[in-house]
Amino acid sequence: MPSMFECFHLVLVGLYLLTLGILTVYGLHRYVQVVLYYRHYRKEMVPAGKFTELPRVTVQLPMYNEQYVAERVIESACEIDYPREKLQIQVLDDSTDDSAEIARATCEKMRQLGHNVQYVHRTNRHGYKAGALAHGMESATGEFIVIFDADFVPNKDMVRRSIDFFTDPNVGCIQTRWDHINRLQSMLTRCQAIFLDGHFMIEHTARNRSGRFINFNGTAGIWRRKAIEDAGGWQHDTLTEDVDLSYRSQLRGWQFVFLPDLLAPAELPPEIVAFKQQQHRWTKGQVQTAVKLLPSIMRSPFPWWVKAEAFFHLTNTAVYVPAVVLSLILFPVWYVDPELFNSSSKLTALLIASFCGLLTASAGTFYVLSQKAVGRSQWQTFGMVPFLMALGMGISVINGIAVLDGLFGKRDTEFVRTPKYGAAAGGNAWKKRAGTFKKKLNLLPFVEILMGLYMAGCAAVAVWTKSAWGTIPFLVIFSFGYLYVGVLTLHSRWLSQRACKATPAPTAQEAEALAA
Repeated sequence: MPSMFECFHLVLVGLYLLTLGILTVYGLHRYVQVVLYYRHYRKEMVPAGKFTELPRVTVQLPMYNEQYVAERVIESACEIDYPREKLQIQVLDDSTDDSAEIARATCEKMRQLGHNVQYVHRTNRHGYKAGALAHGMESATGEFIVIFDADFVPNKDMVRRSIDFFTDPNVGCIQTRWDHINRLQSMLTRCQAIFLDGHFMIEHTARNRSGRFINFNGTAGIWRRKAIEDAGGWQHDTLTEDVDLSYRSQLRGWQFVFLPDLLAPAELPPEIVAFKQQQHRWTKGQVQTAVKLLPSIMRSPFPWWVKAEAFFHLTNTAVYVPAVVLSLILFPVWYVDPELFNSSSKLTALLIASFCGLLTASAGTFYVLSQKAVGRSQWQTFGMVPFLMALGMGISVINGIAVLDGLFGKRDTEFVRTPKYGAAAGGNAWKKRAGTFKKKLNLLPFVEILMGLYMAGCAAVAVWTKSAWGTIPFLVIFSFGYLYVGVLTLHSRWLSQRACKATPAPTAQEAEALAA
């Protein structure tokens, strides 16, 4: 009978190989997306025809306490190049602070200039963003619905350049590509921009051009109203109402069009707490959507390759759990079985090295090629790969919690929106506004810092014992990522507290002046 230590050894090594295997499968899937991208990206997207008479369009601007960006997005939406008599602007405002007055005053100002602007204010946040969009549909006059979040700056020609794709009666939704007005503001915003460029340029292009499902990203897109209604409308039982509606509508046979050359400028969260809140919501919501819709997708009559891609898409955020587990057990596995890492004669050691190499190279290849696709320097991006990996690992704790919460938590949970600071490219004015958004102190940043110190200690032991050399680069990257995210979170909360003490809460007039 095996001893207790032998049982522990088998369980630990088995868990290590399992987590590494899961991460490798999803790493290999990135290569599949790259191959699909290069097979199909040259396909030109052309409208089936041209409207002889332009249809009515409603632009919906959902917002909640957006005092720094409300005026900007409303004015930008009113500048959209489209016949005024056929363009309706709906400001769907659930605000509970002074920003409601800013939005209402801006709407009144634009109405006086001749724009058809409707201000819709709810006294509750029932259904959150999905509820606001559904409520706006009741008074929307457009056959097509354009949606922009408050941190976007709509381009004037967005509707004109895309509306003719709807001459195909099977097209239900058009998604444009996000651009980033504060990409170069900090290392954090640079990494976010690359993450999103990879999602849009590689993933969306590969999926859409190859006949697989894509998702509307919640903003910077146009819906055919009939497609929304046919799919069951906006539902708020997940935190990613956009992904949920996208899959339900495509299951009903509606087609999506992704236009990578049509850009929609927007802000990236300039500070780490806002970024983590956004990532937590996206991760949890996507897991909720997977639980809700994967059974229907797998039973649908679509080809296996469409179902397989839908599975990888809806479950890819689940890898944060094995990522955290791997970082925790990497060195204990070395302790109980050092030969697993040091013996070049073992097939297992060779496989592990191959898996790690594939996993690392897939992320690097994916993001480097995405930057080439958007016309940016591949070499600069190559130098950013360690930072991208570090940030991805640094947010793995909060996203791992989000995965578990999405699987086992309550489905009807609060939609925590991402704070918008009105950040200009290269500017740091947002730091003065940090006190506006209260940040609760919890134990998570301390857990992240402890994880970083643990990884650093493991790397130091590996160097000291001159063993497990292959793990050292990963341990260093993991350590930096955890420490970066944890320390930056505490620093962000300190900035918020300092700003709160230094300045009183702005009056409505002061908030309006700041937004302007």
